[in-house]
Amino acid sequence: MQKPLIRILYWLGFMALFTALVMILWMALSGGSQTTESLKWLQFMQTIATFLLPSVIGAWLWSEDHKPFTWLRLTKTTHWSHYLIAVLIMLCAVPGINLLADLNSRVSLPESLDFIEQIFKQQEEAATALTERFLQADSVWGLLLNIGLMALLPALAEEVSFRGTLQQILTQGKLKGQIHIAIWCTAFIFSAIHLQFYGFIPRMLLGAMFGYIFVWTGTLWVPVLMHFTNNGLAVTAYYLAGGSEESKNIADTFGAGDTWWIGVISIVITSLGLLIFYRRTHTR
Repeated sequence: MQKPLIRILYWLGFMALFTALVMILWMALSGGSQTTESLKWLQFMQTIATFLLPSVIGAWLWSEDHKPFTWLRLTKTTHWSHYLIAVLIMLCAVPGINLLADLNSRVSLPESLDFIEQIFKQQEEAATALTERFLQADSVWGLLLNIGLMALLPALAEEVSFRGTLQQILTQGKLKGQIHIAIWCTAFIFSAIHLQFYGFIPRMLLGAMFGYIFVWTGTLWVPVLMHFTNNGLAVTAYYLAGGSEESKNIADTFGAGDTWWIGVISIVITSLGLLIFYRRTHTR
Protein backbone atom coordinates (compact mmCIF):
# COMPACT_ATOMS: atom_id res chain seq x y z
CA MET A 1 0.00 0.00 0.00
CA GLN A 2 1.29 3.45 -0.90
CA LYS A 3 2.32 5.76 1.91
CA PRO A 4 -0.08 8.62 2.73
CA LEU A 5 2.39 11.25 1.47
CA ILE A 6 2.65 9.55 -1.93
CA ARG A 7 -1.13 9.43 -2.25
CA ILE A 8 -1.44 13.09 -1.31
CA LEU A 9 1.15 14.02 -3.94
CA TYR A 10 -0.78 12.04 -6.57
CA TRP A 11 -3.99 13.77 -5.49
CA LEU A 12 -2.43 17.24 -5.62
CA GLY A 13 -0.88 16.44 -8.99
CA PHE A 14 -4.26 15.48 -10.45
CA MET A 15 -5.74 18.66 -8.97
CA ALA A 16 -3.11 20.87 -10.57
CA LEU A 17 -3.34 19.10 -13.93
CA PHE A 18 -7.13 19.19 -14.26
CA THR A 19 -7.36 22.77 -12.96
CA ALA A 20 -4.83 23.91 -15.56
CA LEU A 21 -6.68 22.06 -18.33
CA VAL A 22 -9.97 23.65 -17.32
CA MET A 23 -8.42 27.13 -17.32
CA ILE A 24 -7.00 26.55 -20.80
CA LEU A 25 -10.38 25.25 -22.04
CA TRP A 26 -12.27 28.16 -20.49
CA MET A 27 -9.86 30.71 -21.95
CA ALA A 28 -10.21 29.10 -25.38
CA LEU A 29 -14.02 29.07 -25.25
CA SER A 30 -14.70 32.40 -23.53
CA GLY A 31 -11.59 34.42 -24.28
CA GLY A 32 -11.32 35.21 -20.59
CA SER A 33 -14.70 36.92 -20.48
CA GLN A 34 -15.58 38.33 -17.04
CA THR A 35 -19.35 38.20 -17.48
CA THR A 36 -21.29 36.51 -14.68
CA GLU A 37 -22.42 33.70 -16.99
CA SER A 38 -18.86 33.01 -18.12
CA LEU A 39 -17.54 33.02 -14.54
CA LYS A 40 -20.32 30.66 -13.47
CA TRP A 41 -19.24 28.21 -16.18
CA LEU A 42 -15.67 28.51 -14.91
CA GLN A 43 -16.87 27.86 -11.35
CA PHE A 44 -18.79 24.79 -12.50
CA MET A 45 -15.83 23.34 -14.40
CA GLN A 46 -13.30 24.15 -11.70
CA THR A 47 -15.39 22.54 -8.95
CA ILE A 48 -15.51 19.29 -10.91
CA ALA A 49 -11.91 19.41 -12.13
CA THR A 50 -10.27 20.56 -8.90
CA PHE A 51 -12.22 18.62 -6.30
CA LEU A 52 -14.32 15.84 -7.81
CA LEU A 53 -12.31 14.22 -10.63
CA PRO A 54 -8.91 13.98 -8.82
CA SER A 55 -10.56 12.23 -5.86
CA VAL A 56 -12.53 9.77 -7.99
CA ILE A 57 -9.46 8.88 -10.05
CA GLY A 58 -7.32 8.56 -6.92
CA ALA A 59 -9.92 6.35 -5.24
CA TRP A 60 -10.03 4.16 -8.36
CA LEU A 61 -6.26 3.71 -8.19
CA TRP A 62 -6.15 3.05 -4.44
CA SER A 63 -9.08 0.67 -4.07
CA GLU A 64 -8.10 -2.98 -4.45
CA ASP A 65 -11.07 -3.83 -6.66
CA HIS A 66 -11.11 -0.46 -8.50
CA LYS A 67 -14.39 0.66 -6.97
CA PRO A 68 -13.82 4.35 -6.27
CA PHE A 69 -17.27 5.07 -4.85
CA THR A 70 -16.87 2.27 -2.33
CA TRP A 71 -13.48 3.63 -1.27
CA LEU A 72 -14.98 7.10 -0.92
CA ARG A 73 -17.78 5.68 1.28
CA LEU A 74 -20.47 6.73 -1.19
CA THR A 75 -22.03 3.27 -1.52
CA LYS A 76 -22.75 2.96 2.18
CA THR A 77 -25.73 4.53 3.93
CA THR A 78 -26.98 4.79 7.50
CA HIS A 79 -30.25 4.94 9.42
CA TRP A 80 -32.67 7.63 8.19
CA SER A 81 -32.77 9.23 11.64
CA HIS A 82 -29.07 10.08 11.34
CA TYR A 83 -29.77 12.18 8.25
CA LEU A 84 -32.63 13.95 10.01
CA ILE A 85 -30.60 14.70 13.16
CA ALA A 86 -27.68 15.90 11.04
CA VAL A 87 -29.90 18.41 9.21
CA LEU A 88 -31.40 19.64 12.49
CA ILE A 89 -27.91 20.08 13.94
CA MET A 90 -26.91 22.11 10.89
CA LEU A 91 -29.99 24.32 11.16
CA CYS A 92 -29.37 24.91 14.87
CA ALA A 93 -25.73 25.76 14.18
CA VAL A 94 -26.41 28.73 11.88
CA PRO A 95 -26.66 31.47 14.58
CA GLY A 96 -23.56 30.05 16.26
CA ILE A 97 -21.69 30.16 12.95
CA ASN A 98 -22.71 33.81 12.53
CA LEU A 99 -21.45 34.59 16.04
CA LEU A 100 -18.10 32.91 15.42
CA ALA A 101 -17.78 34.65 12.04
CA ASP A 102 -18.45 38.00 13.74
CA LEU A 103 -15.79 37.30 16.39
CA ASN A 104 -13.37 36.12 13.68
CA SER A 105 -13.92 39.35 11.72
CA ARG A 106 -12.82 41.37 14.75
CA VAL A 107 -9.36 39.78 14.79
CA SER A 108 -6.66 42.32 13.98
CA LEU A 109 -3.04 41.60 13.12
CA PRO A 110 -0.16 43.60 14.67
CA GLU A 111 0.70 46.91 12.97
CA SER A 112 3.87 45.34 11.57
CA LEU A 113 1.63 42.97 9.57
CA ASP A 114 -0.80 45.65 8.43
CA PHE A 115 0.00 45.01 4.74
CA ILE A 116 -1.05 41.36 5.16
CA GLU A 117 -4.29 42.42 6.85
CA GLN A 118 -5.04 44.74 3.92
CA ILE A 119 -4.52 41.83 1.52
CA PHE A 120 -6.93 39.70 3.58
CA LYS A 121 -9.54 42.47 3.51
CA GLN A 122 -9.20 42.95 -0.24
CA GLN A 123 -9.58 39.20 -0.82
CA GLU A 124 -12.64 39.14 1.43
CA GLU A 125 -14.25 42.07 -0.38
CA ALA A 126 -13.50 40.58 -3.79
CA ALA A 127 -14.91 37.18 -2.76
CA THR A 128 -18.04 38.81 -1.34
CA ALA A 129 -18.59 40.88 -4.48
CA LEU A 130 -18.19 37.83 -6.74
CA THR A 131 -20.50 35.73 -4.57
CA GLU A 132 -23.18 38.43 -4.71
CA ARG A 133 -22.89 38.51 -8.51
CA PHE A 134 -23.39 34.75 -8.62
CA LEU A 135 -26.35 34.86 -6.25
CA GLN A 136 -28.35 37.32 -8.33
CA ALA A 137 -31.56 35.58 -9.43
CA ASP A 138 -34.87 37.04 -10.57
CA SER A 139 -36.85 33.81 -10.83
CA VAL A 140 -37.35 30.47 -9.12
CA TRP A 141 -35.47 28.83 -12.00
CA GLY A 142 -32.51 31.13 -11.34
CA LEU A 143 -32.67 30.21 -7.65
CA LEU A 144 -32.62 26.48 -8.49
CA LEU A 145 -29.62 26.97 -10.78
CA ASN A 146 -27.79 28.82 -8.02
CA ILE A 147 -28.63 26.08 -5.51
CA GLY A 148 -27.18 23.53 -7.91
CA LEU A 149 -24.02 25.52 -8.65
CA MET A 150 -23.32 27.01 -5.22
CA ALA A 151 -24.86 24.50 -2.82
CA LEU A 152 -25.28 21.00 -4.25
CA LEU A 153 -22.20 20.69 -6.47
CA PRO A 154 -19.72 22.22 -3.95
CA ALA A 155 -21.19 20.13 -1.13
CA LEU A 156 -20.64 16.89 -3.05
CA ALA A 157 -17.30 17.82 -4.62
CA GLU A 158 -15.70 19.31 -1.50
CA GLU A 159 -16.82 16.48 0.78
CA VAL A 160 -15.55 13.89 -1.69
CA SER A 161 -12.26 15.79 -1.87
CA PHE A 162 -11.66 16.65 1.78
CA ARG A 163 -13.49 14.16 3.98
CA GLY A 164 -13.70 11.34 1.44
CA THR A 165 -10.13 11.59 0.18
CA LEU A 166 -7.75 13.74 2.25
CA GLN A 167 -9.15 12.79 5.66
CA GLN A 168 -9.12 9.09 4.78
CA ILE A 169 -5.53 9.31 3.53
CA LEU A 170 -4.42 11.10 6.69
CA THR A 171 -6.20 8.51 8.83
CA GLN A 172 -3.70 5.91 7.64
CA GLY A 173 -0.83 5.65 10.07
CA LYS A 174 0.16 4.52 13.53
CA LEU A 175 0.18 7.77 15.51
CA LYS A 176 -1.88 7.91 18.67
CA GLY A 177 -5.10 9.80 17.99
CA GLN A 178 -4.59 9.46 14.23
CA ILE A 179 -8.29 9.96 13.46
CA HIS A 180 -8.46 13.23 15.42
CA ILE A 181 -5.27 14.48 13.77
CA ALA A 182 -6.69 13.63 10.34
CA ILE A 183 -10.01 15.35 11.05
CA TRP A 184 -8.48 18.60 12.31
CA CYS A 185 -5.73 18.78 9.68
CA THR A 186 -8.34 18.26 6.97
CA ALA A 187 -10.59 20.90 8.55
CA PHE A 188 -7.70 23.38 8.67
CA ILE A 189 -6.82 22.83 5.00
CA PHE A 190 -10.52 22.88 4.03
CA SER A 191 -10.87 26.34 5.60
CA ALA A 192 -7.54 27.69 4.37
CA ILE A 193 -8.18 26.76 0.74
CA HIS A 194 -11.16 29.12 0.64
CA LEU A 195 -8.73 32.05 1.16
CA GLN A 196 -11.14 33.93 3.43
CA PHE A 197 -9.29 34.84 6.63
CA TYR A 198 -12.28 36.47 8.33
CA GLY A 199 -14.34 33.29 8.07
CA PHE A 200 -11.49 30.91 8.83
CA ILE A 201 -12.48 29.79 12.35
CA PRO A 202 -16.18 28.97 11.74
CA ARG A 203 -15.34 27.23 8.47
CA MET A 204 -12.64 25.13 10.15
CA LEU A 205 -15.05 24.12 12.93
CA LEU A 206 -17.65 23.21 10.30
CA GLY A 207 -15.06 21.07 8.56
CA ALA A 208 -14.21 19.32 11.83
CA MET A 209 -17.90 18.69 12.49
CA PHE A 210 -18.33 17.16 9.04
CA GLY A 211 -15.21 15.07 9.66
CA TYR A 212 -16.48 13.59 12.92
CA ILE A 213 -19.93 12.95 11.43
CA PHE A 214 -18.23 11.08 8.59
CA VAL A 215 -16.25 8.91 11.02
CA TRP A 216 -19.28 8.21 13.24
CA THR A 217 -21.61 7.19 10.39
CA GLY A 218 -19.10 5.63 8.00
CA THR A 219 -20.87 7.20 5.02
CA LEU A 220 -20.00 10.39 3.17
CA TRP A 221 -23.63 11.17 2.39
CA VAL A 222 -24.38 12.60 5.84
CA PRO A 223 -21.67 15.32 5.74
CA VAL A 224 -22.63 15.99 2.11
CA LEU A 225 -26.21 16.61 3.23
CA MET A 226 -25.07 18.88 6.08
CA HIS A 227 -22.76 20.82 3.75
CA PHE A 228 -25.59 21.19 1.22
CA THR A 229 -27.98 22.37 3.94
CA ASN A 230 -25.53 25.06 5.07
CA ASN A 231 -24.86 26.32 1.54
CA GLY A 232 -28.49 25.98 0.44
CA LEU A 233 -29.70 28.08 3.37
CA ALA A 234 -27.35 30.90 2.42
CA VAL A 235 -28.38 30.83 -1.26
CA THR A 236 -32.09 30.72 -0.43
CA ALA A 237 -31.82 33.45 2.23
CA TYR A 238 -30.14 35.76 -0.29
CA TYR A 239 -32.89 35.11 -2.84
CA LEU A 240 -35.68 35.69 -0.31
CA ALA A 241 -34.00 38.93 0.78
CA GLY A 242 -34.83 40.21 -2.70
CA GLY A 243 -31.86 42.55 -2.90
CA SER A 244 -32.69 44.27 0.39
CA GLU A 245 -29.47 45.06 2.24
CA GLU A 246 -31.33 45.13 5.55
CA SER A 247 -32.71 41.61 5.00
CA LYS A 248 -29.30 40.32 3.95
CA ASN A 249 -27.71 41.79 7.07
CA ILE A 250 -30.32 40.15 9.29
CA ALA A 251 -29.61 36.76 7.70
CA ASP A 252 -25.83 37.19 8.07
CA THR A 253 -25.85 38.61 11.60
CA PHE A 254 -28.61 36.62 13.29
CA GLY A 255 -26.84 35.26 16.38
CA ALA A 256 -24.21 38.02 16.43
CA GLY A 257 -24.18 41.63 17.59
CA ASP A 258 -27.24 42.43 19.67
CA THR A 259 -28.47 38.84 19.28
CA TRP A 260 -25.19 37.32 20.49
CA TRP A 261 -27.07 35.35 23.15
CA ILE A 262 -28.90 33.43 20.40
CA GLY A 263 -25.51 32.52 18.97
CA VAL A 264 -24.35 31.23 22.36
CA ILE A 265 -27.54 29.14 22.75
CA SER A 266 -27.00 27.85 19.21
CA ILE A 267 -23.48 26.67 20.04
CA VAL A 268 -24.70 24.91 23.21
CA ILE A 269 -27.59 23.18 21.39
CA THR A 270 -25.30 22.19 18.50
CA SER A 271 -22.78 20.69 20.93
CA LEU A 272 -25.55 18.71 22.69
CA GLY A 273 -26.87 17.59 19.31
CA LEU A 274 -23.45 16.27 18.33
CA LEU A 275 -23.21 14.40 21.64
CA ILE A 276 -26.61 12.80 21.04
CA PHE A 277 -25.59 11.98 17.48
CA TYR A 278 -22.38 10.34 18.68
CA ARG A 279 -24.23 8.20 21.20
CA ARG A 280 -26.89 7.13 18.70
CA THR A 281 -24.37 6.09 16.05
CA HIS A 282 -22.22 4.20 18.57
CA THR A 283 -25.21 2.52 20.17
CA ARG A 284 -26.30 1.23 16.78
